[in-house]
Amino acid sequence: MSDVKDLVQVAGIIDADEAAMLAEEGVDWFGFPLRLPSGKDDISEADATAVIGSLKTPQEGVLISYLTDADEISAFTAELGVRAVQLHGDVEPEQLRKLKTARPDLYVLKSLVVKADNADELLRLVDDVAEWVDMFITDTFDPATGAKGATGLTHDWSVSAELVRRSPKPLMMAGGLTPENVADAIRAVRPAAVDAHTGLEGPDRRKDRAKVAKFVAESRRAFAEIA
Repeated sequence: MSDVKDLVQVAGIIDADEAAMLAEEGVDWFGFPLRLPSGKDDISEADATAVIGSLKTPQEGVLISYLTDADEISAFTAELGVRAVQLHGDVEPEQLRKLKTARPDLYVLKSLVVKADNADELLRLVDDVAEWVDMFITDTFDPATGAKGATGLTHDWSVSAELVRRSPKPLMMAGGLTPENVADAIRAVRPAAVDAHTGLEGPDRRKDRAKVAKFVAESRRAFAEIA
C-alpha cells in the first residue's frame, strides 16, 4: 500500500451486496465507520469483518474510527482484519507515534477537519504529525451538529489545496463530494485520493449504482488530467 495515488474510496458500507456492487464499479477502498460516538453503525462488526475478508487485492477495507488510544486502535484493526485505518478523533501526536511504531504494517490516515477559520491550525497539525501518518484526509465540519465528517457538506477547497502543497504525505479529499463535483474538486485540489459517502446514496440510504459508476468515471478522468 506504499504508492497510493488516483484512488477512489467509498465509505459507509452497509452490507455484502453493497460491497460487491462497489467492487464491480471499480471502487478501490471500502470504508467501514465502526464504534461511532452516536452508537449508530451502518453495519455490525461481524458483518464488516466478513466483507473485509472477501475483498480481492488490490481492494482494501479501511476502518473509519473515532478511537484515540493507540493500543485500542491496533487491537480493533487486527480484529477486523484491515490493513488501513482512518482516524477521525482528536488523536494526540504521541498516540500516533506509538501506533505507527508498534504497527508499521498499518496504513494510517489522519483526518483534517476543515472549519470556517482553522486553516493555520490544520497546517500546523500536518507539520506536527506527518512523520507518523501515511495519508491525510480532509473533511468538513458541520457547525449545526458538531459532526466531523460524513456531513455531506463541502468546504473551502482552497484550504485542501494548501494542505496538499504543505503535506509531505498524500492527501485524500472528502466532504460533500458527488458525481457532479468530484472532477472539479480533483482539478482544484490535486489530491491523491477521493472519498464519497452520503453523495452516492439514493433515498433508501443505499449506494446508488449509477451514482457510483459516474463518481468513479469522473474521478478517473480528472486524475488522468492532472497526472
